[in-house]
Amino acid sequence: MRGLQVVKPGPLSLLQDAGRQGWQHLGVSPSGPLDVHAAAWANRLLGNAWGAPLLEVALGDVELRSQVDTWLAFTGADMPLTVDDRAQMGWSRFSLRAGQRVRLGYARSGQRGYLAVAGGFAARPVLGSVSTQVREGLGGLDGQGSALREGDLLPCAATLSGQRAASVPWPYRPDYRADAELRVITGGDAAQFSAVARQAFFTQRWCLSPNSDRMGVRLQGGALQAPLRQWSLGVTRGAIQIPPDGQPIILLADHQTMGGYPLLGFVHPLDLGRLAQCTARQALRFTQVSLERAQDELRVFYRFFGRP
Repeated sequence: MRGLQVVKPGPLSLLQDAGRQGWQHLGVSPSGPLDVHAAAWANRLLGNAWGAPLLEVALGDVELRSQVDTWLAFTGADMPLTVDDRAQMGWSRFSLRAGQRVRLGYARSGQRGYLAVAGGFAARPVLGSVSTQVREGLGGLDGQGSALREGDLLPCAATLSGQRAASVPWPYRPDYRADAELRVITGGDAAQFSAVARQAFFTQRWCLSPNSDRMGVRLQGGALQAPLRQWSLGVTRGAIQIPPDGQPIILLADHQTMGGYPLLGFVHPLDLGRLAQCTARQALRFTQVSLERAQDELRVFYRFFGRP
């Protein structure tokens, strides 16, 4: 099968789909795109099914040469985007002919871009998913969790469908340059935290630590006093852990499946993508949201993007 040949792979470019579901009880992380909002729009622009395999590009500096006539869509971070040196708009779909090259420069705002192809990239699933989990050695093109490398081939079908260029309406495009305000559903061990600690979390301005990755992000700010816990529990994406040093950790797509740190709550699932786009030392604030409202908004989101 032909597809897109990797000329420059970038610092960390990973094949992702909807994630590896149903294996956390065996210690397997779900993985999947960090910015579900941007990934969903990339696939929707092309009429792909929910979770069709696409490329998550961290920071940029990627170049691909096409062997087929097809359509691509790019969303997420603001990366200079060109086809044979002709500039293209982000958050849009565009045609790509055999022999042409698509290039992504370094991100000007945001951290991760999402490049989708009509029909999705083809790779053999591992435990039901092609999502790349580098730490656990699962998924990706080789099935062993490898990031994209020079010379790799991203298999995809040729398509001559009569699509036209189209873009995501501007109200649905996040501004990654602004300070992030993320909504939190309090829960877990929140009742065991003091009122002072809970208030401190929501009133202070936090800073994103450079010591962050796809497993989770660390925050820097005034230390919080956490209650003691004597056991570990299952954890999920968006969980806010408070370790002994009082500096919160927010779990992301490649999170571990068990954790012993007390939990203050959970970041709204629709705000995790915004968190994933924050740069090191970017300012963050948190507000509270009810579980019912978060569930309602998530249902609307899934319905719009056609999640099964």
